[in-house]
Amino acid sequence: MAARGQAIDEQSRATLSSPDKRLELSIYQKRFPQGKRELYYTLSYKGRPVVRESALDLELDNHLSESAMALKIDRHDKWFDNLAITAVSGGGKDTSWKPVTGERAEIRDHYNTVAIAMVKDDNPMYRVTLEARAYNEGVALRYFFPENEKGTYYRVKRENTEFAMPAGTRAWFHGWAQAPYQLLPLKDWPDESERPLTLELPGGLYVNLLEAQMVDYARTKFKLSATKADTIVTSMHDPADLISPFATPWRGIMVAETPGRLAENSHFILNLNEPSRIKDESWVKPGKIMRVMTQTTKDARANIDFAARHGLQYILFDWKWYGPAFSFDSDATKVAIPDFDLPGIIQYGKERGIGVWLYVNQQALLAQSDTLFQTYRDWGVKGVKFGFVQVGSHRWTTWVEKAIRQAADAGIMVNIHDDWRPTGEQRTWPNLLTSEGVRGNEEMPDATHNTVLPFTRYLAGAADYTICYYDPRIKTTHAHQLALAAIYYSPLQTLYWYDKPEMSDHGPELEFWDRIPATWDETRVPQGQPGQFVTTARRKGAEWFVGTITNNDSRKLKIKLDFLDKGRQYVAHIYADDPALDTKTKVAVRKMKVDSTTVIDASLLASGGQAIWLRPAQ
Repeated sequence: MAARGQAIDEQSRATLSSPDKRLELSIYQKRFPQGKRELYYTLSYKGRPVVRESALDLELDNHLSESAMALKIDRHDKWFDNLAITAVSGGGKDTSWKPVTGERAEIRDHYNTVAIAMVKDDNPMYRVTLEARAYNEGVALRYFFPENEKGTYYRVKRENTEFAMPAGTRAWFHGWAQAPYQLLPLKDWPDESERPLTLELPGGLYVNLLEAQMVDYARTKFKLSATKADTIVTSMHDPADLISPFATPWRGIMVAETPGRLAENSHFILNLNEPSRIKDESWVKPGKIMRVMTQTTKDARANIDFAARHGLQYILFDWKWYGPAFSFDSDATKVAIPDFDLPGIIQYGKERGIGVWLYVNQQALLAQSDTLFQTYRDWGVKGVKFGFVQVGSHRWTTWVEKAIRQAADAGIMVNIHDDWRPTGEQRTWPNLLTSEGVRGNEEMPDATHNTVLPFTRYLAGAADYTICYYDPRIKTTHAHQLALAAIYYSPLQTLYWYDKPEMSDHGPELEFWDRIPATWDETRVPQGQPGQFVTTARRKGAEWFVGTITNNDSRKLKIKLDFLDKGRQYVAHIYADDPALDTKTKVAVRKMKVDSTTVIDASLLASGGQAIWLRPAQ
């Protein structure tokens, strides 16, 4: 018997292990005086505690619906107080699926599962099932509410999922989607933290807390418990008003022994989402894109020529092409700037193999999305960049989901900008190529920040970092920027963000960006530490592209090429910073023969980097 007369009901305990048996999730109820019950869970990895005893709880307030429908009003202090377990069932799945765009050609979806069915013991119309999955990469939990026989509506006021971490845990705290990161002890958090949230445990494990399949709910960040030490609690943006049947988003807990393995497992969030709803996906075409900085017909044609010369697939016309972006009076089907022949530009791009994307702010999307995407498809536009999208509330979550679907119905690809972050939707809607929700080169972060992102933001999915090259405000070396195209995943990879064609001297190192694809067959993260350095190696067909960056400090690293096919020779094109070089960007290019036994010594300047293109030797 524990404090306050509480006791674990051992008959309620359900234990779930990952397929490799390393992760073990235990779920159980505790009984309290007056018959109240509370739901808890623990998580361990190889017997080591990852999450200590933590509460699972939802706060619902259905009294308005109950009153209107003359139903019994639930008056319990907590909605979960009187849930009785009626059935426990287990199962599993082991299949694979091929993403339209992705960091690997095939994704294995392998997990064990348990479902705990519960009912209110004084009101049988209220039933709920706690669903849990255990993968080798992590575990996930959510609530499923079956169809209510009385038809009452549900208002989820708060979701109080706890994550009681081992003492000494530190978090890569960031207060909003485009905020800088700070590695902080939990007690030092100044406010709520954005998700996904990466944690460093004192025993050496790395954990990521994430939200998946958040498509009909309110965004949930993380805050500290006011009463329990070292405990993180979910914090909903606002209530969610729902009609059964429905499921809450998944609460995912990724666990890895190294930061690199955590980054390699970024497909975890995708497996927690529904398969693609697009029947014919042939029009979804990933690629590299550059923005037209000066929106005139002449400059657009120059950008198209530059894009065609340098292996890009798209150009973007950013905001104001149709008028003031924040005004509902602007019409996103009419060009509002002089000397801008959009039909002629689209046709010229088509002749050169370059597609056109258009920026549209949320005001115009709200007013025109029912017909806008089909209009753009008729024009020959390939994609739309959503601008300044509202995020967080249940209302805006469902609006974004609808807009992505409307774009898919019209055959339009999507890039969502500003604070919106994905929760795995790109599996269901592969026309959603990328999104911002990242502190990228719009803010010109330093090199240290850049080394954090692969282990934090990119666990949510593709991010549009908007990589630059020539702009003088860049706080890193040029080789660092080159390498980012291999390190940061985005099936719509923005390059030359603040650059213009006339800035370029077409240096030989641009070969790396010319050749690099935007999607991959295989991804490895052989070394890295958030805030210090990272090496990422990605394969497309028989070729590999490797990016390595350091933080604000110089560093010497060894890059092992043991991921290459054994017994096969490759030509390595190495692009590295060279301050002695008398060129605009001071990036040297050299070639050497290598194989899987080769180790490349990388001497990185402060804020520097190195890129490598590996192709089979003839």
